Amino acid sequence: MKYQINNFKISPKTNLEQEIKSKLKINNFKYKILLKSIDARDKSNIKLVYNLMIDTNDKIHSKNVDIYKEKKIELEYPAYPYDDRPIIVGFGPAGMFSALYLARCKASPIIIERGSKIEIRKEKVDNFLKNKVLSPNSNIQFGEGGAGTFSDGKLTTNLKDPLINWILNEFYLHGAKEDVIYDSKPHIGTDYLEKIVKNIRLEIESLGGEFYFDTKFIDAKGENDLEVYAKSVIDDKEYKFNTSHLLLGLGHSAKDTIRHLYNDMHINMEQKAFSMGVRIEHPRELIDKAQYGEFYKYLPAAYYKLSTHKNDRGIYTFCMCPGGYVMASQSDLNTIVVNGMSNNDRNSINSNSALLVDVKPSDYDNGNVLDGIDYQEKYERLAYSLSNDYRAPSNLVKEFLNDEVASNLRSVNTTYPHGLYFTDLRRCLPDFVIQGLKDGILDFNNKIKGFNHPDAILIGIESRSSCPIRILRNENGVSSIKGIYPIGEGAGYAGGITSAALDGLKCAIKIVCGVKNE
Repeated sequence: MKYQINNFKISPKTNLEQEIKSKLKINNFKYKILLKSIDARDKSNIKLVYNLMIDTNDKIHSKNVDIYKEKKIELEYPAYPYDDRPIIVGFGPAGMFSALYLARCKASPIIIERGSKIEIRKEKVDNFLKNKVLSPNSNIQFGEGGAGTFSDGKLTTNLKDPLINWILNEFYLHGAKEDVIYDSKPHIGTDYLEKIVKNIRLEIESLGGEFYFDTKFIDAKGENDLEVYAKSVIDDKEYKFNTSHLLLGLGHSAKDTIRHLYNDMHINMEQKAFSMGVRIEHPRELIDKAQYGEFYKYLPAAYYKLSTHKNDRGIYTFCMCPGGYVMASQSDLNTIVVNGMSNNDRNSINSNSALLVDVKPSDYDNGNVLDGIDYQEKYERLAYSLSNDYRAPSNLVKEFLNDEVASNLRSVNTTYPHGLYFTDLRRCLPDFVIQGLKDGILDFNNKIKGFNHPDAILIGIESRSSCPIRILRNENGVSSIKGIYPIGEGAGYAGGITSAALDGLKCAIKIVCGVKNE
């Protein structure tokens, strides 16, 4: 008989299987974890909390027992109802999951990706991290898997949709650890993402999908059937395709393509808020102890998510990387952009997070929809100009709060690969962002003891947490140009791996299931 046990609590110091035997008074059983979370509200008595499926013929002694009813994750794949092949630009999460669904519907999608396939992309990323040789089209932002490939691989989202379970299960089926299915804060890690995105690509290819890596979308023309133009960034070879369904999963860093869509193709867009700030880097042990007390030795690297509101602006942490690394993440020459990354085991000596302040359209609007992109780029170039190399503008928390500049690192070492350039961060960030960062550090120290550690490192600039524009679309997902479907983060409809994957998947479902192309 299969039973479900909810709210099964154990100490992190104990063994789950032994606790099942002891607390439920059973000996012969099999079990499956349905949900796992950490209850750290009382740091003197932290608990691991499980929902479990128990398969046993023994009688279970528990108040929280019920008959287990399996929730199957099913999605139908009707035949693609059009004669031409859909074209997907960008193979980040939105493009990846729309392509996977369309391939299973026998649509034989064509995928155009300006970056390289993951094996070659990783070589180019490593070359930049080690030798400062940046490939403008294949880097931490562009290439197979999108920007999320070189991140913590966090899969949490505030969205509530049954398709999210399908997405998590697909990550597991393509190589993620099983805990992405049941962990309350699932993450994959860059080392696993590199394998997963390749496995998804191989399945799509096996179903008739066709990939054009190192190939940039150039243009699309037409009113009924679209003529889509692309060009190899390696040898300038040109391609022309015809389709009635063009999905644009551009990512938040494809500024040149977004400019072309607006200035030359006249696709309707609007400005939207985004955020700017820094990465803050602490010793992992400091954060772990602050979050878990004496239990930190028995638990994985600690996570936090913090927010406050000061002077009519949101200030918050984003893409927190427990046991992670601060990455050089620019896609343009002569700019500085930082982000965070973790491997699956989160075993770095430090933990880091973006520390961000809201940037509103009123802060940058000079009358053009694309002003936010120009504003973003202005500060990324300023950050580079301070050292005229890829050392990141930085300061330590003590000096930053006192409007001083540190001369060197103290007790905290950095994981940023290109070295730091100590400076007044007002030279590369707006004044309101600087004030917001100060307010946030002081406020967050009330929630995590040691957040304002004097030696914690602030590394600038973090400017790509989201896109400053939204490509408008109707209820069917269609832009102002018939046949063009903007999806994911770059289109302004997502804020992370899972939400972008969900947006791309739902667009593909609409197309296959007969939504009118208008």
